[in-house]
Amino acid sequence: MSWGTELWDQFDNLEKHTQWGIDTLEKCIKFVKERTEIELSYAKQLRNLSKKYQPKKNSKEEEEYKYTSCKAFISTLNEMNDYAGQHEVISENMASQIIVDLARYVQELKQERKSNFHDGRKAQQHIETCWKQLESSKRRFERDCKEADRAQQYFEKMDADINVTKADVEKARQQAQIRHQMAEDSKADYSSILQKFNHEQHEYYHTHIPNIFQKIQEMEERRIVRIGESMKTYAEVDRQVIPIIGKCLDGIVKAAESIDQKNDSQLVIEAYKSGFEPPGDIEFEDYTQPMKRTVSDNSLSNSRGEGKPDLKFGGKSKGKLWPFIKKNKSPKQQKEPLSHRFNEFMTSKPKIHCFRSLKRGGATPEDFSNLPPEQRRKKLQQKVDELSKEIQKEMDQRDAITKMKDVYLKNPQMGDPASLDHKLAEVSQNIEKLRLETQKFEAWLAEVEGRLPARSEQARRQSGLYDSQNPPTVNNCAQDRESSPDGSYTEEQSQESEVKVLATDFDDEFDDEEPLPAIGTCKALYTFEGQNEGTISVVEGETLYVIEEDKGDGWTRIRRNEDEEGYVPTSYVEVCLDKNAKGAKTYI
Repeated sequence: MSWGTELWDQFDNLEKHTQWGIDTLEKCIKFVKERTEIELSYAKQLRNLSKKYQPKKNSKEEEEYKYTSCKAFISTLNEMNDYAGQHEVISENMASQIIVDLARYVQELKQERKSNFHDGRKAQQHIETCWKQLESSKRRFERDCKEADRAQQYFEKMDADINVTKADVEKARQQAQIRHQMAEDSKADYSSILQKFNHEQHEYYHTHIPNIFQKIQEMEERRIVRIGESMKTYAEVDRQVIPIIGKCLDGIVKAAESIDQKNDSQLVIEAYKSGFEPPGDIEFEDYTQPMKRTVSDNSLSNSRGEGKPDLKFGGKSKGKLWPFIKKNKSPKQQKEPLSHRFNEFMTSKPKIHCFRSLKRGGATPEDFSNLPPEQRRKKLQQKVDELSKEIQKEMDQRDAITKMKDVYLKNPQMGDPASLDHKLAEVSQNIEKLRLETQKFEAWLAEVEGRLPARSEQARRQSGLYDSQNPPTVNNCAQDRESSPDGSYTEEQSQESEVKVLATDFDDEFDDEEPLPAIGTCKALYTFEGQNEGTISVVEGETLYVIEEDKGDGWTRIRRNEDEEGYVPTSYVEVCLDKNAKGAKTYI
């Protein structure tokens, strides 16, 4: 099967077909180019989408992403960002491996096609020239033969006429011979040109045209093969990124599987737990007592005196009703029926008072007394940890200055040691201030955790005097807190003053407080990055000391050395308590 033998007379159609083939190749290039643009646009949109839903730094959203479900969502956004990168890779590979190569090949193909058809037209022009020469010699030979016949006929006519002179007859004979010779020459020339044309025609149809058409056929077949190779490359470019895209999707699945609903629930507890006990049972109020009263004044007064305890809530229960029930302090106002109060209790919702206070923009007390106990404990612990870090930083600076001073003492030419005394004294003063601040917050923290040492006699006397003067403030602090006009968790000014006085009294007692004893050891099961204040970072397999067990909030307090301690999630460590020697093993 050869175009040279089968399509020897289809030069023009082959020219149109090859031009169509080049147009098809350019169409493929245009298709791939538009695909790369789509991939780039898709990747850009994916990246913008991922960026749009990323949490903003130093915002409330960033705090919400401590939950495992939110962390999984962040992982999904990151994986989608990588997924978009693979679509960019597809676009780049298609542009470099298909578009560039095909564009260069199209230019080469056009040049080759132009050369082949130029040779074909040149061969056509040559055979047409030979054909014209043949036709010209043939017409000349025909003309010469006719003229020779006419000259011969004229000679014979002159020779038969007796009236013609001999000279005229001779002249006619010579003219006939000349014409006959010219016909013979034309015949020989025509025969030669005919043979040459036949040879050229045979070469044209059996050699030149087949060779040219064979080249055109090979060129067209290479073009077809190149299109097939480009299609394979088109598929392979997609196939190459499938494993990476699969890893991205696996990462999303892994992030989804890492969601721990129990852990998220525990985080909600840690975020909003107030530390208060639920309200106690409401005591029965007997309204039948007035029916049993006597008319006498003594019985009336006795019944009133005896009725008071019955109509009051127990001290314990009364102090625990403040988050839910608003009490009226006015003794003159008539009491609401029990059913109304019960309905109010059942339909009331606990309020997060500390957040309400913050929303109002009020100043936060230094001891965080406006927060519920559990939240206050965390804030105080964070403050203590911050101060400890600042103390450690100042101590490192002091050590560096001391070393520099020693160097100056040994090498006076490097500097004056006395120039560092002022800086050293300033750093020592800062350390002392930070220690005093730490002791103050540790005293408040100890008060919250219920591990305050016994008060001194002076403190007891002050406290007793204060209790006798203001019994509702001390004994029923919860009642005073709930009776704030806005329902927020706040205390009276006198109460804050008392806390400050007591904290000042306790400062001296906590000056020489020893670190908490180690009650066991723990081994880190996973790596934990302690990014929040009050936490500590641990590495998988690391062994540390346990100084405080999990109190139900999902956190265990551990210590690495005398300056590094903090909380880690209980689920991240394997705790081994030393019950026999509890409290006797102190970290040094």
